[in-house]
Amino acid sequence: MYFEQFYLGCLAHASYMFGADGEAAVVDPQRDVDIYIEAARKQGLKIRHIFETHLHADFVSGHKELAARTGATIYIGRSAGATFPHVDLREGSEVRVGSVLVKVLETPGHTPESCCYLLAENEPPYAVLTGDTLFIGDVGRPDLSKAHTPQQLAGLLYDSLHEKLLTLPDNVLVYPAHGAGSLCGRNMRAERSSTIGTERLTNYALQIRDREQFVRTMTENLPARPEYFLEDAAINRNGASALGDLPELESVTPSALKELLAAGAAALDVRTGDEFAAGHVPGSINIALSGQFASWAGAVIGLSSRPVLIADNEDQISEARIRLARVGIEDLRGYLDGGVSAWKQAGFELAQLPQITVQELSQRIDNGDLQVLDVRRQGEWDSAHIASADWYPLDRFKAALPSLQQAMPIAVHCKSGYRSMIAASLLQRAGYNVINVRGGFDAWEQAQLPTTNTAIAVPAR
Repeated sequence: MYFEQFYLGCLAHASYMFGADGEAAVVDPQRDVDIYIEAARKQGLKIRHIFETHLHADFVSGHKELAARTGATIYIGRSAGATFPHVDLREGSEVRVGSVLVKVLETPGHTPESCCYLLAENEPPYAVLTGDTLFIGDVGRPDLSKAHTPQQLAGLLYDSLHEKLLTLPDNVLVYPAHGAGSLCGRNMRAERSSTIGTERLTNYALQIRDREQFVRTMTENLPARPEYFLEDAAINRNGASALGDLPELESVTPSALKELLAAGAAALDVRTGDEFAAGHVPGSINIALSGQFASWAGAVIGLSSRPVLIADNEDQISEARIRLARVGIEDLRGYLDGGVSAWKQAGFELAQLPQITVQELSQRIDNGDLQVLDVRRQGEWDSAHIASADWYPLDRFKAALPSLQQAMPIAVHCKSGYRSMIAASLLQRAGYNVINVRGGFDAWEQAQLPTTNTAIAVPAR
């Protein structure tokens, strides 16, 4: 038997392919599907089956294109309401992939249609593909359905975990659809696989034995749900178009970009944070390709933003475009022809974004001449933070920017500096006087500067 995990770090997304006897199946495919077709070719397999664990909300699936290119059958939970050609799955459904038996567990909770897939080959199940129902160290968030309250879904999730997954033997391998950094959970560990036994002992959510307490815990202090989640789920319900159908990007001159920005258009600078800080098109937003670029683009600018890309070269533009398409941002206005250099050569001024070290930040806190804004998530904030800092997670920025003094400088920090540069660029675009903290809270702790865990929160406007 062949089995492979494909991990897409920029979305913290894990998909899978397995097969035997010349047949293969793909589970939760990413949008760009060439990787599966090539892997199947190398293994001498034909992709005959495509399984979705649920309607993904954080990325656009490639199931429709993969099926069109391979002739494979798509399988999904019966409650999905899928409009593309597919087979509805229910509890106990079985599908053969060569000598591999796939048995379906209906596990509603993260979403109503969520399913997990048990894999066996001439013996009891040895692995379960858990989608977003059970993660490594966490479970799926229960607030992604319009038809159910979070409390209703959390109750269903408890039942699915305790009546289905936790009845499996301890040695059954666990392969989830996401890893640490995904917005589909709160406390995922960095490992990319586990066992039922390990999760039974170490997963905080599985330690909660009381159903009512589980529901309360799972529905308290959830991270903000990005607006694009419901849009991506709708795209996946219908099936996305093929990536090859996207039109070519048009080049945009500096003068044209200046006019677009004056009219309220978005410009997305995908260079590193340091490059952005040194000089950028005024009013542009920095989301560096080096991190979870697409997820944050979806969360802070949205699927209908129609940005103009700003990059150093064609490779960055191509990479940015494919990553944006993975979350459903397809309609781009184009890219700045010649990048930042062309903007400067056209006689337009560049803006800078100051940066300071944590030692400089500590001194300025003592001097009382700036505000400190922590844009990490709640779990990070609750664990430890700078005593004088205000807290407002980056997840909330699209709904409303934090209410802060515009006259006094704002030093923005996150864990390491990636999210803080996104936040700082958004605040600078809105007219705030901002400074980015190099190295973020990690650097603050490494310098052994004082922390606390007393909560202070900044209200949204």
